[in-house]
Amino acid sequence: MEEGKEGGQEDIRVALREVLEEFLKGEQKRESLEQRVNELAEENRKAKAVAEESERSAAVRAELQRQGVAKLDLAYRAIKDDIFRGEDGRLLAQGGVELKDHVAQFVMENPELLPARMAGGSGSPTGQRSGPADRRLDLDQIRPGMSAEEMERVRQEIARVASQALRGQ
Repeated sequence: MEEGKEGGQEDIRVALREVLEEFLKGEQKRESLEQRVNELAEENRKAKAVAEESERSAAVRAELQRQGVAKLDLAYRAIKDDIFRGEDGRLLAQGGVELKDHVAQFVMENPELLPARMAGGSGSPTGQRSGPADRRLDLDQIRPGMSAEEMERVRQEIARVASQALRGQ
């Protein structure tokens, strides 16, 4: 009977060892999966931060362009750290000022970031202005070997069109 008792205990020990091994394998697998989930969560957090930064950057640059800033990179570097996303999701500047208002104030305080003004005004030499019919210019008319008068007329027309475009007309 002793042998049967010892054999039964040995079977229990083997079964218990197998159960413990399975349990430990399950724990290791769970820990491995938990670690991977944590890694994925961190990657997701980083990706969201990059996307948020990219979206914020694009919005700031777009507003700077809307305000007519010519030196976009310089202006962006100057104000990018002032802009953050509010609890309601809007882009704000220090003091809770809306992005649009902050950029407008910044541009007003830094007019050197705007396009250069066209030369002109009192005291500057002016070319003769021609009537509207003379102003029409066909791009096919611009060619090498044009006379000085024709080249000057082309330059004046380009300056006029550029001036109107800058004024938004």
